[in-house]
Amino acid sequence: MNFQQLIPLVPLIEQIETHSSSLTLGCPADRYQLIIVRRGHITLHQNNQEPLVCSQAYACHPEHGPYAIQVPKTKTAEYIVITYRMIPEGYPWSLHGPLTTLSEIKIHYMLDELLRTTEEIHPLSDEEIAAQTIRKRMMLERILFIYLYESHLTQDKKSSSESIEEILSYMNEHYMLELSLPMLARRAGMSVGYFTVLFKKQTGMTMMNYLYTLRIEKAKQMFLHTDLLAKEVAGRVGFIDYFHFSKVFKKKTGTSPSEFVANQN
Repeated sequence: MNFQQLIPLVPLIEQIETHSSSLTLGCPADRYQLIIVRRGHITLHQNNQEPLVCSQAYACHPEHGPYAIQVPKTKTAEYIVITYRMIPEGYPWSLHGPLTTLSEIKIHYMLDELLRTTEEIHPLSDEEIAAQTIRKRMMLERILFIYLYESHLTQDKKSSSESIEEILSYMNEHYMLELSLPMLARRAGMSVGYFTVLFKKQTGMTMMNYLYTLRIEKAKQMFLHTDLLAKEVAGRVGFIDYFHFSKVFKKKTGTSPSEFVANQN
């Protein structure tokens, strides 16, 4: 699959649905489906192929269906299925298989917008319907572009140290977001176990210890250079619970947030 195939084609969304349970995709002729995992992971069963665990995205092609999607019995998962067609019909479109991205936040934002516009129930004029159709088409083109481009990028082999360095850079930029071990391991293209070993080998810390250390350092800088309240600082560096923030802060610095601020005066 390459960008040359995409140049003469226009993707049109026919259906977009959210699922959290197992199902089978029939893949009718001339209809394609894009599975995007938003939480957890799923297992794909396809004809006589080996089951495939998917934690990001998978492109389904009618020539290779049907696809059985299985959600783990003991875990929760959420995924989106976008059914689309390509016009003009008859042109080759061979996108099929697992897709990866480094831009999950962008993808999920566009998914939220697609779901929102699809679920709107108030009457629309012909002009509004046309504008909405074009907007949805542009977002789908953007999603396909990101997956095509970044899947090619991740196919280029990188050293383990380079991958961890990229994760450290990402954490330093996005420390205030909800960062989980599985999400960062997936971003690095590694299993959780392998990522855990390499991360500690390279940093001397576990991922969570590194994240907490980073957040507390950022909090100290905020205390030194702003007049924000401790609860505001806690939220800005990624702690939802102030008491958890206070506990971690004291463990890392030896003082409570209030004592730290008082000592600076």
